[in-house]
Amino acid sequence: MNTTIVFQSLLGGTLIGVAAVLLMLTLGRISGVSGITSGLLSLSIKKDDFWRIAFILGLVSGPLLLGLVGGEIPEIVVDTRLPYLIAGGLLVGFGATLGSGCASGHGVCGIARISPRSLLATGIFVAAAVATVFFTRG
Repeated sequence: MNTTIVFQSLLGGTLIGVAAVLLMLTLGRISGVSGITSGLLSLSIKKDDFWRIAFILGLVSGPLLLGLVGGEIPEIVVDTRLPYLIAGGLLVGFGATLGSGCASGHGVCGIARISPRSLLATGIFVAAAVATVFFTRG
């Protein structure tokens, strides 16, 4: 087993957990990426937008910082046609709205709080992902 990958995975998971706890402790907010992002989609800038922008910039800058400190950024290959990507994005957006949160909010924060709704939602996310891979790649 590649120890670098294990270390990076443990560090990444730890940082996600610490960030979620800090966001809850400092702002009383759940770190659900879809909710944070959708809060930025209005035409006017609100007082509440600064932390949302900082959070999204932090998500994007993580791999860039890894590259700057000499870490190897894995190549991302998307071998799916554009219509499938668009449909998938729309379904994820619809599902996050319908489920009152996304995999990051329910999976990271909700499960940590032992929320029954989040446990159910995360189980459905995982089952849908397994079924999707089974039917599209199987």
